[in-house]
Parts: sequence; structure tokens; C-alpha cells
Amino acid sequence: MSVKPSLPAVEPTYNPSRPHPIITPIYQHELPNCPGKSILSILVTFPPNASTPPHTHPTAFVSVSVVSGYVYNKMNDNPMTIFGPGDVFFEGIGCRHRISDNASETEEAKIVATLVMDTKVLEAKGVQGIVDVDDEWRDIFMSEVVKRMNGGT
Repeated sequence: MSVKPSLPAVEPTYNPSRPHPIITPIYQHELPNCPGKSILSILVTFPPNASTPPHTHPTAFVSVSVVSGYVYNKMNDNPMTIFGPGDVFFEGIGCRHRISDNASETEEAKIVATLVMDTKVLEAKGVQGIVDVDDEWRDIFMSEVVKRMNGGT
């Protein structure tokens, strides 16, 4: 998709039958100059038409850089936006990420998310500690994400 898409007339809603993103850890380190904090970077690959359910990162500040493709993004009660290659956005601790979808039904999109968060949470919960998915979607979404991270399809 070489041309930035337009916003849809109606905001998409989460549908669990759509593809889920694939999360690949890049690195994880404790921050020696910030006791009790760690930095974690992940590559999130959105297959065509992929979507994530509404979620928050309750203990993490998140910086996101779009590597390829275009993603729809809506945080808190702000308007939905489209981010593309080279765009960067931030999520404050506890920000409610209402929409995080691939804007294309035919091409994948990739983002790199870097999170600064509590080391205790990361050590205790692993990947499940970086995100709090809304209750109605938590079990199906998180089991799929963990399965894919462990090499399953």
C-alpha cells in the first residue's frame, strides 16, 4: 500500500475472527539508571486485516514506530488516526487503546513498540504483564498471542 488510505466512514469494532498480530520480542533489559524499571521492545506484525482488542498498558509507557504499512489507531476518546511508515506515537501509562488495526485487507503492517515498565510486573507476568485486554476478549486473544510467541500458528 504505497498510498496512505483514508479513514473509514465508520470506526471499526473488534471482531475476534479477524487475524491477530504476531508479537516478536526484540530485547528486554533492566534500566540501571531507573531502579525498578525495565525496557522491552517488540515487533508487532499485523497480517492483512489484523486487529487487536481494546486494551491498556497499565504499568508501561509505550513508544511506537511504524515500520511498514498503515495502522488505524484510537486512544482514549481522541479521534481515530492513521499512522504509516516512519510515523511515531506514544501511549501514556494506563492509556486506553481502543483501536489498533491494520488499515489494509491485503498487505501486512509492522510496528516496533518500546515499553518502559515495572521490572517486577515483567518478571512475574511476562508478555501478559505488558497488556491488559478487555475482559470479554482477554482469554481468546492472550492465548493466541502466547501460542504464536512460542512458535505455534
